[in-house]
Amino acid sequence: MPKLNVLIAGSNGYIGIQLIKLLVKHNKINIKYLCGNSSVGKKISFYDKSLSKNNLPKISKFKKAYLEKVDIIFTALPNGQAQEISNNLLKRNTLIDLAADFRLHNPNDYLKWYKQKHKSISNIKKSIYSLPEIIGDKIKNYKIISCPGCYPTSILLPLIPLIKKNLIRTDNIVIDSKSGFSGAGRGVHKKYKHKNLYDSLSAYGVGFHRHNSEIQQEISKYTKKKILFTFTPHLSPMFRGILSTIYVDLNKGVSISKLANTFKKVYSKTRFVKILKNNSLISTNDVINTNNCHISICKTKYKNKVIILSAIDNLIKGGAGQAIQNMNIKFNFPISKGL
Repeated sequence: MPKLNVLIAGSNGYIGIQLIKLLVKHNKINIKYLCGNSSVGKKISFYDKSLSKNNLPKISKFKKAYLEKVDIIFTALPNGQAQEISNNLLKRNTLIDLAADFRLHNPNDYLKWYKQKHKSISNIKKSIYSLPEIIGDKIKNYKIISCPGCYPTSILLPLIPLIKKNLIRTDNIVIDSKSGFSGAGRGVHKKYKHKNLYDSLSAYGVGFHRHNSEIQQEISKYTKKKILFTFTPHLSPMFRGILSTIYVDLNKGVSISKLANTFKKVYSKTRFVKILKNNSLISTNDVINTNNCHISICKTKYKNKVIILSAIDNLIKGGAGQAIQNMNIKFNFPISKGL
């Protein structure tokens, strides 16, 4: 099989750079175009010197004509821009979006949470929200692949199996997530210029972070019960990584060992989700620069309450790595190719 030609739009952001670093190691991929706006004409090595040894195209402005020469378009763009590109897709193209353009099934929800009208409503039904360990081969039937957000990835991987099996209550889930500041993109220093990102911990989006909509939507697929959860994200003084601490109440008659056995059964054949021994105190350092998600179940002083820890690298498992994992499934490559 010849190499697939790839276009990366938003190539000089943190996610875009990470995507390039992984794809240059993927022997089934040829990076045909790197696209950007303010970075037009520059070499990608201007943003990351480690890429200077690779023979990569200079950054150019996206053109519709490029779609005729590529098989896969990765979009790591501001919200709304991938929708515009999707309206021009050709039969040969697969779009893999790392932003939020196709994460929400209801365009009214997109308007509510992202404060802009959806520009490609007809394509929503042609897209799939793909958390690969959950969706699996279903992805092969879609030409538009929406990659989950970084926070939801760390949250949904542990919660979905437990909710599907009706092991935990859904009326009082508390989620406390801490992310490296790279999760806010290259503009983080301007956006939070009055914060000392290197020495302080900051809560933001309290009560109304956009990822609430994504978490709600995906959990609701697996239960008929009313879902009540509280999600609070924080920026921590590190560049990358996410640690989510999730507080849940067990349903009557459910033990911690039953939770652990469920995780092991669901993820036993997956490559990137690691279920650790109960009460393991995990950290982001365990998963940095990998496509892994580490999950640990911890007991509390209350028999009916447990704490679940989940750690990922936001730029890889929560971003570029997950996108490549989805691509590998879609095109029948080995799941760990490039990862």
